[in-house]
Order: sequence, then structure tokens, then C-alpha cells
Amino acid sequence: MDTGELVHLRRARDLVDREYARPLDVAELAQVAFMSVAHFSRRFKVAYGETPYRYLMTRRVERAKALLRRGDLGVTEVCMAVGCTSLGSFSARFTELVGETPSAYRAREHSAVQAVPGCYAMRVMRPSRFREAGDVGPPIGSPV
Repeated sequence: MDTGELVHLRRARDLVDREYARPLDVAELAQVAFMSVAHFSRRFKVAYGETPYRYLMTRRVERAKALLRRGDLGVTEVCMAVGCTSLGSFSARFTELVGETPSAYRAREHSAVQAVPGCYAMRVMRPSRFREAGDVGPPIGSPV
């Protein structure tokens, strides 16, 4: 995958990360990446290991987990706050990714570690170099 293509894919991924709560579809993401829908979907999966829709839903579920841990919003409110329009689809995807229903997740006690803000958690969990995970090449700063 060339650098230019990866830059375009990152633009679409960054849009999902920033605006997960608004209605987004693969066609819009493909347009942001300057690609056809089919090509974008294939290349996104190669670059990030999951389809654009699955990536979007994963971001939404991550945010939903944080909102449910707070405990001041109900499951339906959280569903709408993260951009899902169907409570049934949201609950099914949440259960698939988390392993328990949103209601069960909200009801149980959560440790302080789980309450770490996402910006800190993402920084710690990201690869230590500016390459994408799985990008093999010489160490940064080594002669080529």
C-alpha cells in the first residue's frame, strides 16, 4: 500500500474517530478518502484489519462503554448519544463486542482503571512508532 493511499484512508478513519455519533456511511467515508466505495472498503480492511462499518461500530461501542460506566444515562440514551438509531442493533453489536448486554454492563461495578479517559488509554495502547501495526520495515533512524 503506498503512502498516499494510506494518508487518504487515515483521513476517513480520523473522521470516524471524531464524528462517530453522527450518521456516517461507507459512501461518505470513501468520498473523504477519494476512492470508490468498493475499493475503499477493500483497502480499509487491508490497512486496519476490519471493515469500515465494523470500525465505526467498534468506536461507538467504546464510547458507549464509557457513558454506561458513568451510570447517569440509560441504555436508550447512550444508544442515541453514540449515533445508533436502532436499540436492537446497538444491543446486539454491543453484546457481540463486549460479551454482555449494555444493561448488564451498566449495572455491574467497574474498577477505577476502566474509568481512565479514552485519550490517555489510546495513547498508552497505540503502537510506539508512527507506523501502523503490522507495517514491517527498518527501525526508525537506522540506515536504509
